[in-house]
Amino acid sequence: MRAGALLRPPPAVLAEPPAGSGLAGVPGDRGLPLIGYSVQIQREALAFGRWRYDTYGPVSWGSMFGVRLVGVLGPDGTEAVLVNRDKAFSQAGWSYFIGPFFRRGLMLLDFTEHHYHRRIMQDAFTRDRLAGYLDAMQPGLAAGVKAWEPAEGFSWYDAMKHLLLRNATDVFVGVELGDRQQRIFQAFLDTVRAGLSVVRKPVPGGRWAAGLRGRRVLEEFFSGELPAKRASRDADLFSVLCRARSEDGEQFSDADVVNHMIFLLMAAHDTTTIAMASIGYQLARHPDWQERLRAEVLAAPEQLSYADLDALPSVDLVTKESLRLLSPVHVMPRKAVKDTEVLGHHIPAGTFVNVSPWFNHTMGEYWPDPLRFDPERFAEHRREDKVHRYAWAPFGGGVHKCIGMSFGTMQIKATLNQLLRQYRWSVPAGYEMPVDTRALPVPADKLPVRLERL
Repeated sequence: MRAGALLRPPPAVLAEPPAGSGLAGVPGDRGLPLIGYSVQIQREALAFGRWRYDTYGPVSWGSMFGVRLVGVLGPDGTEAVLVNRDKAFSQAGWSYFIGPFFRRGLMLLDFTEHHYHRRIMQDAFTRDRLAGYLDAMQPGLAAGVKAWEPAEGFSWYDAMKHLLLRNATDVFVGVELGDRQQRIFQAFLDTVRAGLSVVRKPVPGGRWAAGLRGRRVLEEFFSGELPAKRASRDADLFSVLCRARSEDGEQFSDADVVNHMIFLLMAAHDTTTIAMASIGYQLARHPDWQERLRAEVLAAPEQLSYADLDALPSVDLVTKESLRLLSPVHVMPRKAVKDTEVLGHHIPAGTFVNVSPWFNHTMGEYWPDPLRFDPERFAEHRREDKVHRYAWAPFGGGVHKCIGMSFGTMQIKATLNQLLRQYRWSVPAGYEMPVDTRALPVPADKLPVRLERL
């Protein structure tokens, strides 16, 4: 980032604070003409964040993706934005980036409407529902993992993405995709990648246009299956959402179900795939931990019950540390709906604001030796994550904390239960996984591993 600093325009304040407020203006600069810092934040997100933090402090602004964006770095600022005590920040930050592709998904709704939808959706994520999803997912995971072909240079990320997409469609959708599978897979890939397009118009051949096309494919798919799901008593999430009721008897419309399914299926397989890439990478580099987890799962039943999930403490430690080192949702944008302040800085209404859990997870100010893989930092005798309630926040916080958090961790444990029973995997000494942050953070090289059957 030093070269970038040399090209940086003169610093400026985003907006002068009201006279007598005692607030400071947000410092920063626009970056390069037209594109601002769009390229830097995509190519080197952590290094860019560190440079901005060291240059301007925890609150600064820069131009990127067509807007002036205030970056709020560090746990204190993250807490202020996500807890949102005065309801100054809306989910319109997400809507700007992914709204055309995941419109009216739960994460994009605000305030009273969000509360209404979340209250109904809770019915799909009760303990009993989760236990049913666990029973439904395990046969497919076992068969899918068994079908892997051991090899040198096995593409862990591609195999995991295929496995978890198939698993999510089995458990969430309950529909056999058949020859539609590749089309649905590509539609999800296109919708996820489109949000951080530098060119934010439907130019033919561009990512934005592909995302809009992917959205149409997914709408047609879910709308076509919806009448049968409305009539069914199946236990998959699609059917459950069709029947879900709040305590007051409220339920979703057909359009609500389609919108939520598009968002939830993305969240269920895409973020978990990234988590499994991080876990797979760390276990490949640290065979001692891989063997420790293998011994733990072999001591558990091959077919896990929901209660068995609590008896995998080492899996918990590795999962938390892997989510710290590579957060699937690495940024969380918001938009100010009224004048407010963060850490003593004036934030005008209409300002886009972004927090970065991933950056917080790698701050040496809170984490000793922050880039070192050390799952024991989450063990009860250390609990380094307790230094600040938002030092570790891969699932967000406040009223928008991920509703599928328990489902995601359950899916990770069920997947590792099969992988560790069937395979051993490794990477060459000195290998470091490159991360592509052009959308969600993924292995740029698809994480090639040496996969061996046990």
